[in-house]
Amino acid sequence: MSVYAGLDVSLKHTSVCIVEKEGAVLLERKVLSDPKAVAEALRPFAKNLRQVGIEACATGTWLQRELVQLGFEAVIIETMHAHASLATMRNKTDRNDALGIAHLMRLGWFKVVHVKSAHAQRLRAILGCRKLIVRKLIDTENEIRGTLRGFGLTTGNVSRGVFAAKVGELIAEEHPLLQEVVVRLLSIRGMLREQRAKFDQMVAKAVRQDDVCRRFMAIPGVGPIAALAFRAGVDDPHRFKRSRTVGAHFGMTPRKFQSGEVDYDGRISRCGDRMVRQALYDAAGSMLRRSRRHCALLAWGLRLVKRRGIQKATVAMSRKLAVIMHRMWLDGSEFRWKKEPLPASLAAVVV
Repeated sequence: MSVYAGLDVSLKHTSVCIVEKEGAVLLERKVLSDPKAVAEALRPFAKNLRQVGIEACATGTWLQRELVQLGFEAVIIETMHAHASLATMRNKTDRNDALGIAHLMRLGWFKVVHVKSAHAQRLRAILGCRKLIVRKLIDTENEIRGTLRGFGLTTGNVSRGVFAAKVGELIAEEHPLLQEVVVRLLSIRGMLREQRAKFDQMVAKAVRQDDVCRRFMAIPGVGPIAALAFRAGVDDPHRFKRSRTVGAHFGMTPRKFQSGEVDYDGRISRCGDRMVRQALYDAAGSMLRRSRRHCALLAWGLRLVKRRGIQKATVAMSRKLAVIMHRMWLDGSEFRWKKEPLPASLAAVVV
């Protein structure tokens, strides 16, 4: 008799539910969110246990990896699919969620989520922490500007290298209380700049040690951040059967809505990893606005700018970058600056 398990994971406790093939509930229990405690609850049914379903969450990936090492066939299921099914239940509880996940596993109405490798998660941790530092640095500088503006003091358009000196000049003759406040903010800003530089060094070191990232950076506009973000977001290039599906995976293709007589394409879906999508968008914008070396990809993007505008062209270019980078990763090839002519055999077929 085949049985299936569903786990609803939280920080402290995990609700475990096991059902048989016909839907009868065999076990409902709440245990600690620890792999050994969960494995102890599942072990009496291990002989007939087919799959253990865990909804994608912050701690679900770690729990799934540990359960697999303990010998259980645990998978992470897609959150949107699970939510659509669990929303049909009248009462929202951890017990009901575990029961619903167990039924999804029994019926096969789920989509397995790719669990990134530990290396990819470490790379993403570097990028995520660096992004936090950059965001707080911008917030601190804006707070300094806003504080000074209330006293009629403006820094103007200055670079970050001379920002602190300019602020020091503005507050030199102001009230001591204002000076103390701004000096403390400048101290915080200096610490954030120092830590951002260290994170930049970590990113540069990770890129130097990765041959794939170095090949990505041969593409105009693609820097260390974009290369590393794409490397960590894809993790395993073989999980995509076709390169053109990578753009859709990261939410850079239009939504489709068709019902009866209504049929239209909306804006991009913006699903998937936001960090990768933003990095590719920045790389595409850099290529279209700053690149000086001619290549076939840039020429295609500039033609699109004339027809559709810079914003839509940047989105299209970012999707194309995802396709090209994935194909370079799979083939082990270098970026092609010019279009290569088709072989004679293929050219004859095209004609």
